Amino acid sequence: MSNKKGMLIVVSGPSGCGKGTVLKEVFAGASKIDEEFVYSVSATTRKPRQGEVDGREYFFLTKRKFLSMVDKDEMIENAEFCGNCYGTPRAAVEQSLDQGKNVVLEIEVQGAMKIKETCPEA
Repeated sequence: MSNKKGMLIVVSGPSGCGKGTVLKEVFAGASKIDEEFVYSVSATTRKPRQGEVDGREYFFLTKRKFLSMVDKDEMIENAEFCGNCYGTPRAAVEQSLDQGKNVVLEIEVQGAMKIKETCPEA
């Protein structure tokens, strides 16, 4: 375990602009990235698309569960987009940062603005 806290890195842009495509190429590249960087899996209330796996692309939650997590401050950020809720679960991010890993968030602009408010060092 590292004594150095990891860095929170935000990759943001409008939905559908290619954030995920770019990050897949980055993470597919080098083994060193796997050791030092962690891709944060977001949560959503939308239904999975064909080929998506719970816990890999997103944590697919019911709206009730999602809102319960928001109420319990278990999300670093959350936003609603096209009638669905999206957010970043806090526990896994904080655990990785405490282990000295750099955590990469891939989030929409609305969520990124919330991160900027709550985590200005990101």
